[in-house]
Amino acid sequence: MRAARLMTTAGEQGDKDVTGATIWLTGLPSAGKTTIALALAERLREGGHRAEVLDGDEIREFLSAGLGFSREDRHTNVQRIGFVAQLLASHGVTVLVPVIAPYADSREAVRKRHAAAGTPYVEVHVATPVEVCSVRDVKGLYAKQAAGEISGLTGVDDPYEEPVSPDLRIESQNQSVQESAAALFALLTGKGLL
Repeated sequence: MRAARLMTTAGEQGDKDVTGATIWLTGLPSAGKTTIALALAERLREGGHRAEVLDGDEIREFLSAGLGFSREDRHTNVQRIGFVAQLLASHGVTVLVPVIAPYADSREAVRKRHAAAGTPYVEVHVATPVEVCSVRDVKGLYAKQAAGEISGLTGVDDPYEEPVSPDLRIESQNQSVQESAAALFALLTGKGLL
């Protein structure tokens, strides 16, 4: 097993060991996953940590172009993201992955890939109710679905399998973005990942 540690060069973060990890934020569209990930990434970078955000929309545009939204394509997309996340994490990067990943078996396959490589993996459920997400409707998806312009919207007319026992559950409708990011920061600190 390959441990997810590396020695950084002097001056980058001193001579201490740096542990990488994948932090997977799953939840419905407009739950707040990306907003929380970006806030935490900023805090981590300000603290001298190496952090990257693998945004689901950007991955679909650049790494998974051509994939649709069938169960098989969604699974392929999640596995591609999981591979990249594990690779970065194995090199000492804290990787924040705000991706819907609606199917439990797809997320479990990513977790197993990390476990096999000895790379830390943390699952966060951004558990914002669909009623709140549909009001936020950041990308207008809920409005398009309601108007019959699209179908297959996760949590509305396509399944979303909630994590049964995530490492952290965030109810973003009940706290600020900074409070959500702070809760995640505290969890990572408590696990010795920062």
